[in-house]
Amino acid sequence: MTILVTGMAGFIGYHLADRLAARGDRVVGIDDLNGYYSPQLKRDRLAALAAAHGDRIAFVPCDFADDVALDRAVEGVAIDRIVHLGAQAGVRYSIENPRAYVRSNLAGHVNMLELARARGVAHMVYASSSSVYGGNVSMPFRVEDRVDFPVSLYAATKKADELMSETYAHLYRLPQTGLRFFTVYGPWGRPDMAAWLFTSAILEGRPIKVFNHGRMQRDFTYIDDIVSGIVAALDHPPADDRAVKPGGSVSPHALYNIGNNRPEELGRLIDVIEAACGRKAARDYQPMQPGDVPATYADISAIATDLGYAPTTPIEVGIPRFVDWYRAYTGV
Repeated sequence: MTILVTGMAGFIGYHLADRLAARGDRVVGIDDLNGYYSPQLKRDRLAALAAAHGDRIAFVPCDFADDVALDRAVEGVAIDRIVHLGAQAGVRYSIENPRAYVRSNLAGHVNMLELARARGVAHMVYASSSSVYGGNVSMPFRVEDRVDFPVSLYAATKKADELMSETYAHLYRLPQTGLRFFTVYGPWGRPDMAAWLFTSAILEGRPIKVFNHGRMQRDFTYIDDIVSGIVAALDHPPADDRAVKPGGSVSPHALYNIGNNRPEELGRLIDVIEAACGRKAARDYQPMQPGDVPATYADISAIATDLGYAPTTPIEVGIPRFVDWYRAYTGV
């Protein structure tokens, strides 16, 4: 089976491509290697994939928000299924650079829908986000909850992606699964995420910024668990049977939370990173940032029931793995 993965040079895309190639699939990846964070880290991920899997992995540099470039990148490539992970990420960055989100997350998502429709793919799995829940105070977050009040443009674009996908599922019966990711971490992670920011600061003797004075909770989810959920979703397209799917659609379109179902206090995360680093952090307590939310907590009952998703990695196991990788990668 040939699977197109957008954002393959990204954190989750790298791990997914590695898993798919290891089980025998052919993976064609696209990524524009933009400068939101280190392009060198992205190139290093691609090099690791090439070294591990050879010609089972193909990479084409491409900005999927450019429909002409996208068509050219996949011309002549037979595509069975798509995992659309590429996006402009980051809640805080969306406040400063809104147009980047409109281009990548809105125009880019439509381009991928059009590609999937034109090719008649069997299934498109796409990345949504826990950010769509906004300031929801009902815990845990359920896919049935209303998500009409985003607190960042990033969240608004991800909600819009879900709506556009629903339209294509309805009009063209295009099978799709949207996955609302909850704070993913692990080796090869993103430098703008808490695990990397805190680890690098602690090892280099810099203070860490702790927002909302530490009164934050996140459903931290280890990358291996996330990839297992993506693969399970990919292998089980929602049926076009008019039955109600998770998220409420009667078209072949399902929405799932994909998290750890175990929110952790931010202070507890820092404790675990300190232990893994063998050093204490200098904690600089800050107010809440615009666009942020105090807590996330995934109800994963739907994905557990339908796809057998069962995360197994607590932060006490996952964080030391990340810190070990970080030390090896950076030499710190």
